[in-house]
Amino acid sequence: MRVELREISKSFGPVRANDGISLVVEGGTIHGILGENGAGKSTLMKILSGFLAPDRGQILVDGVPVRVASPADAVRLGIGMLHQDPLDFPTLTLLDNFLLGAPGRVAPDRRRARDQLMALAAEFGFTLNPDVLCGTLTVGERQQLEILRLLWLGVKVLILDEPTTAISPSQRARLFAALRAMARQGRVILFVSHKLEEVQELCDRVTVLRQGRVAGEVSMPCETRHLVHLMFGQPLPPSGRGRAPLGPPVLELVQVTATDGRLTLERVSLVLRAGEVVGLAGLEGSGQRVLLHACAGLLRPVRGRILVRGVDMTGQPYARFRRAGIAYVPAGRLEEGLIPGLTLVEHVALQDSRGSAFIDWRTARESATHRIAEFNIRGTPETLVEDLSGGNQQRALLALLPPHLSVLLLEHPTRGLDVESSEDVWRRLLERRSRGTAIVFSSSDLDELLERSDRILVFVGGRVASPLDARTASAEKLGELIGGTGL
Repeated sequence: MRVELREISKSFGPVRANDGISLVVEGGTIHGILGENGAGKSTLMKILSGFLAPDRGQILVDGVPVRVASPADAVRLGIGMLHQDPLDFPTLTLLDNFLLGAPGRVAPDRRRARDQLMALAAEFGFTLNPDVLCGTLTVGERQQLEILRLLWLGVKVLILDEPTTAISPSQRARLFAALRAMARQGRVILFVSHKLEEVQELCDRVTVLRQGRVAGEVSMPCETRHLVHLMFGQPLPPSGRGRAPLGPPVLELVQVTATDGRLTLERVSLVLRAGEVVGLAGLEGSGQRVLLHACAGLLRPVRGRILVRGVDMTGQPYARFRRAGIAYVPAGRLEEGLIPGLTLVEHVALQDSRGSAFIDWRTARESATHRIAEFNIRGTPETLVEDLSGGNQQRALLALLPPHLSVLLLEHPTRGLDVESSEDVWRRLLERRSRGTAIVFSSSDLDELLERSDRILVFVGGRVASPLDARTASAEKLGELIGGTGL
């Protein structure tokens, strides 16, 4: 198949996400769509896959103009999209999810579908159990299921939107091998990413978007600095840990045991000092989230004590922890951090109202305008938070934080962010650190943990290794501990 986009434009209010984008992708190739957060990558792919309608422009498949009015239309045309967060039903089994959207009878042939699922999984090296609930799968396994479902439905053009954001290195390697195999079969693979190293490793050709327009198109391999120039228009500043003098203890965990019902974190002790940065490493679901929730007052410890600036806060609610200067920024920006359907100014009004029944909308709008400018959010006070890109949603969460904090807890603060957005997030976090805020963050990026942390805690199945000095630790040592060696 051959896919062509001609002069695609799409606006959300005053924000122009796509501005006359043209693109041609040939069958049998892996074509990268590279760009910083908010460059228009996801919007363009949602238009191609029928989730959004363009304001103007044309889509051609094999030289024939087509109208893609819905995702079902796209699948009938052979176009399918794997979203950054897989669209599945956690309470249904893997096989039930596989059957969703299948044409034919009301009662499908489940035995035949099971055989076809297992055959497709074996073809691409995936190991899946059709009878388990989808909610028990890792993000990588859910992606594998969705890919197989789209292939079973006859998709010849496969779009993947930031597919490596929340998967392990081994799942990433398996995914890349499967994509190469699909391209050899003649399929069109559109790989959307902001990660330079991934498109350099995987893609045959790359189109770079910047501020809703095509900044350039290159064949691979291509020099990193040229891709950086196309993405950002300028070189990026060097990253670093920075240094800040450590102050007195601001958070203490004394033999804390906590559980979220699925995993129990056993007897963790930690003393966190003002101006310190502690990274949490480990495979997803190893206890990092349990610790963050316990430290924020979102999870009541089973045993042990939690002290904030020497005051025993064990068992106190989240609101008390907030008043004590503890704030938590979750990884699920729209699921836990922001409220879909509300605008930026409405979020500011909620944040600043302090429980009052009355809202000063003029002050709230002025505050929102100031924060949008200060945090470089691409939007207006009236922009709905779900219309923001991932990077802008993260900036919005940071903009809503109180100015003075004792401890800032963050879950994957740069997940899904491009290099420039990640640097901007960390610049703002280190500014807080310089004012005495202690930072605890979880990450699956070993380089981020080593570059940004003073100490690193490694989690394996609810157990925690002795803290590592990030200045002397290596990625190899960190990887061994994460794998359970020498814990």
